[in-house]
Amino acid sequence: MIPIPEDRITTPQAVVLVTNIILGVAILTLPRTSVEKANTPDVWISVILGGLVAMIAGVIMAKLNQRYPSKTFFQYSLEMMGKWMGWLLSLPLLVYFVLLCGFELRALAEVTGLFLLEGTPSWAVMISFVWVGLYLILGGINPIARLFEIIFPITVIIFFLTMFLGIPLFEMDNLRPVLGSGIMPVIKGMETTVFAYTGFEVILLISAFMNRPNKAVTAVMIGILIPMIFYIITMVIVIGVFSVDGVTTRTFPTIDLVRSFELRGVFFERFESLFLVIWIMQMFATYTICHYGAALGLAQLTGKNIHPFIYGLLPAIYITATIPKNINELFKLSDFIGYLSLLLTGLMLLLLIFSKARGEQE
Repeated sequence: MIPIPEDRITTPQAVVLVTNIILGVAILTLPRTSVEKANTPDVWISVILGGLVAMIAGVIMAKLNQRYPSKTFFQYSLEMMGKWMGWLLSLPLLVYFVLLCGFELRALAEVTGLFLLEGTPSWAVMISFVWVGLYLILGGINPIARLFEIIFPITVIIFFLTMFLGIPLFEMDNLRPVLGSGIMPVIKGMETTVFAYTGFEVILLISAFMNRPNKAVTAVMIGILIPMIFYIITMVIVIGVFSVDGVTTRTFPTIDLVRSFELRGVFFERFESLFLVIWIMQMFATYTICHYGAALGLAQLTGKNIHPFIYGLLPAIYITATIPKNINELFKLSDFIGYLSLLLTGLMLLLLIFSKARGEQE
C-alpha cells in the first residue's frame, strides 16, 4: 500500500476545509426546501438541531480516526476488516464523494446558466470547472487548503455584507409566533436541514494530514458550527423578508433576496453577481475536495499512484452531473446524497464500537 503523502495541514486549515465543503448549494436553496417540509417560520430552529446532529456525527468520525493516527479511513478499514470487507466498507464513501462531485458540478452549471452566463451550454461550464479543478487537485491537499483559506474570508465578508443590506426589508412579523405550530413541524424540518451539513465526512480523510490529529474533534465541530451560523442568519433574513409563502415560490430564495435591493452610486449597484461569484467558488471548493477524496481513496485501496485515478474519475463525475434531466431531479439527487450521509454516520458508529471492543489503542 502506498504511504500517505507527507502533506500536512494545520488545525485552522482543517476547519476551513470542513466549512468550505459544507457551504455549497444548500445556502441558496435551504430556506425553500426546509419551509416546504415544515411549513413554519421556525425552521431556523431546525437548522440548529440539524447542526447539532451533524456535530455528533462528525465527532464520531473524528474519534474513529484518532484511533488510527496518520491514516485515512480507506487505509485503516483494510487494517481493521481485511481487504475484501475493507473495500466493501469503503465503497459507500467512494460513491458518496463521486455523487457529491457530480451534484455540485451540475448545480454550479445550473446557477451559472440561470444568472451569469445565460445561453451558455451546461457542458461548456462544467468542463471548464473540471479542468481548473483538475489543475488544483493534482497539487495535493496543501494547495487545496491554501485556496480554501483565500476563499473563506472573502465569502464571510460578502455574505455578511449582503445579509446586512437585506435588513431594511426585514419584517419580524414574518417569523412570529415562535413555535406557533408546536415542536413537531420543527422536528419534521430537520430532515432537510440535517442534509444541508453533508460534507463533514471529509474529516475521515483530512485528519490523517493534520499536524495535530488530536485536534480533529475541535476542527470538525468548529467546521460545522460556522456553516450553522451562516444557515441561521440566511433562514432568518430570507423568511423575514419574503415570509413562508413567499419563500416556497422561489427556486433560489437567497439569490432573490440579494436581487431585491440595490445601492445607487457605488461600484456595485446590484450585488447578485458578486454574491453568485463567491458561492460558485464555494461549490467549486466542494467539488475539488470530493474529487480529491475519491481519487485518494481508490489509490490507497489499490496501493497505486493517485494521478491515474484523478483522471479516471472525470468521466464518472461528468456522467453523474448529467444524469438529472432537470433541476427537480437534481434536488432528488441531493436528497439521496443526504440519506447516504446518514448511512455513513451509522456505519462509522458501528466501526467505532467495534474498534473499542477490540481494545485497539489510540
